[in-house]
Amino acid sequence: MERLLRKCHIRNQLVRECMAECLGVYVLILFGCGSVAQVTTTEDKKGQYLSINLGFALGVTFGVFVSRGVSGAHLNPAVSLSLCVLGRHPWLKLPFYVFFQVLGAFLAAATVGLQYYDAIQTYSGGVLTVTGPTATAGIFSTYPADYLSVWGGVVDQVIGTAALLLCILALGDRRNSPLPDGAQPVLVGAAVLVIGIAMGSNSGYALNPARDFGPRLFTYIAGWGVDVFKAGSGWWWVPIVAPCVGALLGTLIYELMIEVHHPPLRLTSRPRVWRSLRARWGWSV
Repeated sequence: MERLLRKCHIRNQLVRECMAECLGVYVLILFGCGSVAQVTTTEDKKGQYLSINLGFALGVTFGVFVSRGVSGAHLNPAVSLSLCVLGRHPWLKLPFYVFFQVLGAFLAAATVGLQYYDAIQTYSGGVLTVTGPTATAGIFSTYPADYLSVWGGVVDQVIGTAALLLCILALGDRRNSPLPDGAQPVLVGAAVLVIGIAMGSNSGYALNPARDFGPRLFTYIAGWGVDVFKAGSGWWWVPIVAPCVGALLGTLIYELMIEVHHPPLRLTSRPRVWRSLRARWGWSV
């Protein structure tokens, strides 16, 4: 077994990062959409809205634990885009990260669809619909509430994703709030939880283009048809574009109001050789 595993070892760093992103998003969507499927198909008998919030929050937490040591656990094209803008991630890697994030979400949605196939068929009467009293497309992707306009949905997603990036950047800013290493994934999940509790009723708080588009593509292929792109006055583009705008806005706000104002770093510790040189010659290092 050890020899076989060694033969499977991939040395290319980018490939390893892409696989980690794919698996991290897979875990996120498996738990998140799985919780929606359970609540929907049991008609709130085995879970309610809070169950969905917890499913996505814990999905994010474990998705981060799965992938952070390899890829940094972006798990979201909007996060990857923001880090590229900040100069913390190479632009060259962005399209690869995005593709594998969407792929992970697609595969996870297919897994949930397979696992809950009988439940979905029974709940829907064998008719896969996007809207109506037995609609099941919402198990996989987000759709706007009946009262929500497209513009209102854009504002909703911009605000929600901006809040998410504010929290992520704050948790990663060691000069602002240094945290134990293992606490960050848990607190990122907590941020997703509170956003869902506070901002989820309008359109399901996608906050993540891959989280929405990958499963939506699955439903298009799996039998729900072109209505997944037509519903909500052509809603499908909002969870793709608005989170990217919101992520950049949240990044800009955090940078301008917090990070840019940190005092300059001071060298508090020096290598031993520099200390000995200073002691011997009086050099100021």
